[in-house]
Amino acid sequence: MSSTRTVATLLVQCPDRKGLIATLAQLLYNHGANILQAQQHTESSEQMFFQRIRFDMAELDISRQALQDLLSIECERYKMRWRISYSDRPKRLAIFVSKFEHCLHDLLLRHRLGEFDCELSMVISNHPDLEPVASQFGVPFHVFPITSETKAEQEKKEISFLEQEKVDLIVLARYMQILSDRFLSRFPERIINIHHSFLPAFSGARPYHQAHEQGVKLIGATAHYATSELDEGPIIAQDVVACSHRDTVQDLVRKGRDVERMVLARAVSWHVDDRVLVYGRRTIAF
Repeated sequence: MSSTRTVATLLVQCPDRKGLIATLAQLLYNHGANILQAQQHTESSEQMFFQRIRFDMAELDISRQALQDLLSIECERYKMRWRISYSDRPKRLAIFVSKFEHCLHDLLLRHRLGEFDCELSMVISNHPDLEPVASQFGVPFHVFPITSETKAEQEKKEISFLEQEKVDLIVLARYMQILSDRFLSRFPERIINIHHSFLPAFSGARPYHQAHEQGVKLIGATAHYATSELDEGPIIAQDVVACSHRDTVQDLVRKGRDVERMVLARAVSWHVDDRVLVYGRRTIAF
């Protein structure tokens, strides 16, 4: 794809009925859009329809706002939940981290290598320890020290700062703080967390210790949208690695770090590419 070409991505979900695919395709075709990809999925048991359409806007004969107005009319008619994004307006991403650095290193390196189509606007931490890592990649690093007494006030400052900087996505890269409901409600479906277990198994604290005690033969990692229900948000991506009775807790931690990095990167990539739709407690990931 040429760097000068603007591509739009349209995501929709609605009750299934005849004509949905044709309706959107015809609307886009009528105004000069060239559809590059179209993927759809139907949840048959619940009669729900999901679609992702990517289209070239080079020959669009109306403005973006006019197109969005037409989409709004059509989507309201079919009771569609929808959103549209544009390749020339990349998402702004903020990484939250505490002291574990493996996921931070991986995300920064992948971004430098061009794997994420987004702007990495900042790293935020409750500790100063990882500032040299962010500095090495030229990413601004901001510290908001948090104690039980200062948590509410510091979160208020973080929210204000994130909104001021127009951050679109927050990635919790082993950020060892539980976000308040107030924080979560300001960024719905825009906060990705990595949990170091194959959820729903071993939620909460010390999952590798729990896995070792249970003698499991697989450990995993789960990237999910953060919600007020701890470690129960809609799952975006997961993976596992084999382990055995010979593995100590530290062996599981070492093996798990690799899976955490891979799963978190996959979830971030899918989100910034507008591949994920949230449906109830689940996601549809195209």
